[in-house]
Amino acid sequence: MPEDEPPSGTSSGPPRFLIGRDSRGRWVVQDQRGLRGGLFINRTEAVRFAMFENGHRPQAIVMVPGIIELDMSRHAETAEGRTQCRAA
Repeated sequence: MPEDEPPSGTSSGPPRFLIGRDSRGRWVVQDQRGLRGGLFINRTEAVRFAMFENGHRPQAIVMVPGIIELDMSRHAETAEGRTQCRAA
């Protein structure tokens, strides 16, 4: 795998990632399908992760103005068509 290729790309193009803060002030990143994401120490690291995972496409990143809570409880087979990452 090339070094600049995201490790979990999809055949339907790069995923969109939501970035924002949770209710405790931590930076959250989660793809819209709820399959990839994490908590980060600052905005820079959150954006860096999202950019790497989506193939360095800034247009595939959405900054959430409200509260966004990380939810990684979804499974790949149930992820299609629903967004589990909740923004308030």
